[in-house]
Amino acid sequence: MITEDVLNAICEYASGQVIGEPLVADLRKQYPDYHFTWCFDEDIGATARPWAERENFNIYLVNSSDHCSKLSNDPESASGVVLAEVMADDD
Repeated sequence: MITEDVLNAICEYASGQVIGEPLVADLRKQYPDYHFTWCFDEDIGATARPWAERENFNIYLVNSSDHCSKLSNDPESASGVVLAEVMADDD
């Protein structure tokens, strides 16, 4: 379980940072009980819905309770966070 207060703190902290491995490493130190992953938002399946959306990233929750990790929108069952970087359109 990840509380909404913790998720909001993660969002706030990440909003002021460059999305990438250094940020994920910092979050792992700050929140050692949770798993963090970084990827590009376009790598997430089209059916997945983010828990939170920001200008340069989306946050997805991960549930690993059934031996296989899957995306979830339920903080009560979440054990990890995916920071999915949103790339700006070059239009």
